[in-house]
Amino acid sequence: MRLDERYIPYLQMAGLYHLARLNDRWFRLDEPLVSAFVERWRPETHTFHMPFGECTMTLQDVAYQLGFPVDGDYVSGCLTDFHLYIEGGRPAWQWFHELLGVLPPENQVQKFAVNCTWFQETFAECPDGADEETVRRFARAYIMMLLGTQLFADKSGNRIHIRWLPYVARLEEMGRYSWASAALAWLYRCMCRVANRHVVKLAGPLQLLQSWIF
Repeated sequence: MRLDERYIPYLQMAGLYHLARLNDRWFRLDEPLVSAFVERWRPETHTFHMPFGECTMTLQDVAYQLGFPVDGDYVSGCLTDFHLYIEGGRPAWQWFHELLGVLPPENQVQKFAVNCTWFQETFAECPDGADEETVRRFARAYIMMLLGTQLFADKSGNRIHIRWLPYVARLEEMGRYSWASAALAWLYRCMCRVANRHVVKLAGPLQLLQSWIF
């Protein structure tokens, strides 16, 4: 999805503009490099065990690499019980339609997640001359894509969960959340999971990990 300049005010309000700029000018993931560090991760201490000692990523690193706010309300609840945060008790997909103006076909839905290809094709470009509400809808979709595929990606890599609806519903309030702590916690969780010998694919904000390694 292309970064439209009309989305920028909403991304700035959300504190996600720097991540969007990185995504728009993306660098290629160095899988051997990332894998080498993953092999040195120890879940007991949340640190990399290197020949020179232990090291790990901190909140300050996340703020420096991605420009995220450290202070603020914690990002929680929606990661596991997001349906409890839906306003007015309405069905989740009804709220999706209200916020984004469209519903995905049934064959593009997996429980509470949308096929990434359909999502990106549907919101690929905001129409020229679009009114403010249409721009907001496309901005919401762009932010959901950033959160779902870059920051909080799962192992499938091809789904966008609708757990982010409670946040994109109030774009003006997204900047009050500590996205840095949420991103770091998610990276730690993903690293600990892949440390299990039965898990072979790493998820999470890999661009953050690679940027920190450099």
